Amino acid sequence: MILYILLPVVVIGWVVLAYNSLVVLRNRVKEAWSDIEVQLKRRYDLIPNLLETVKGYAAHESRVFENVTEARSRAMSAPIGSSDQIAAENQLSGTLKSLFAVAENYPQLKANENFAKLQDELTDTENKIQASRRFYNANVRDMNIKIEVFPSNIIARVFGFTQEALFDAEPEADKPVQVKF
Repeated sequence: MILYILLPVVVIGWVVLAYNSLVVLRNRVKEAWSDIEVQLKRRYDLIPNLLETVKGYAAHESRVFENVTEARSRAMSAPIGSSDQIAAENQLSGTLKSLFAVAENYPQLKANENFAKLQDELTDTENKIQASRRFYNANVRDMNIKIEVFPSNIIARVFGFTQEALFDAEPEADKPVQVKF
């Protein structure tokens, strides 16, 4: 008799715990993505100032400036949290490497205090973006595992929890940039 009462209570308790843990993981993923967005916004705000500083020294490098500006626009307009945004952010990182490579060829620009400050701020922001990506990916990994493993996968399926995409850097983003004159 006690078994008939205890079994449904245990099952209901397990369902509640499994559901709540999935909700917690989903909210951690959202929080982690929000951290990335904060750093991306900071990067978007720094780029125009950096471009204006470099333009004064390297006016004939207009194609590099256009590429950075276009990549920034694509990244800002991509749907938030989408694979398009991830690809656009990776492309923006690559164009910024090109901009810094151009700056390396102008000693007077590298000595400019304003440029150095902007470059340091952007480098710091890039580091924060990388840290935020790692934090986001760790939370996505935890959530995706919970969604896939038995028996929590049953609860995930019933309540419509879906896997999230990792924020992966594209292989090209790790290649060194070559600038030819």
